[in-house]
Amino acid sequence: MPLILEASSLSLNDVHRLLKLEKLGNGSFTDVFTLEPLSEFEQQDLLRIRNDFDRYSSDGKISEGLVKFLTLAPLMRLAGFFDVPIRLTMEDSIAIAVEDEAKRITGRMDILAISNSQINAASPFWILVIETKNSAIEVGEGLPQLLTYAFKNLEQQSSVWGLVTNGLRYQFVYLTRTQQQATYQLMPLLNLNESPDAIELLQVLKSICQLVNLQK
Repeated sequence: MPLILEASSLSLNDVHRLLKLEKLGNGSFTDVFTLEPLSEFEQQDLLRIRNDFDRYSSDGKISEGLVKFLTLAPLMRLAGFFDVPIRLTMEDSIAIAVEDEAKRITGRMDILAISNSQINAASPFWILVIETKNSAIEVGEGLPQLLTYAFKNLEQQSSVWGLVTNGLRYQFVYLTRTQQQATYQLMPLLNLNESPDAIELLQVLKSICQLVNLQK
């Protein structure tokens, strides 16, 4: 019987070692995407999301579930993740066999966006993997879980985007695999309460959402 490891108990060093995942230098969104300007409607809706989160955070810690409800759901709707052909799933279980070791990593992804047009395919296209934390936890603490979950699908596609957030801060990660090595890059950390960051956050989510068009 393999030794079962929970993704939530892993450190970054564990992830690097067990999955043979290499960290590259920090990346830039503009190296990957052309970020399109937001419309007036999008900016107004974004401001409402920011104000709602700020109002709740003034009362203290925001739970993980409320982070999803207050920020992720409206941001993803605004970015287009609720539209066809995208399908969202929650709490999907995963299991990863660790190469060359009698170990298996298990866990549950908070949110996964996939291409609905490939729902019957053996390997549906993963658009974005999301790990959420409550507002009192720093996003870096969710990186091992996020990397583990996103790494799972590098067996099926050459790259995948991940996001870990506590509602206030948003850390995007870009994972890629070549024949030789699986790697990841951390993108600039974005703060919902900072206006330029909030605008860039929505721009990036829209750009990731549009990746599904490349799979048709």
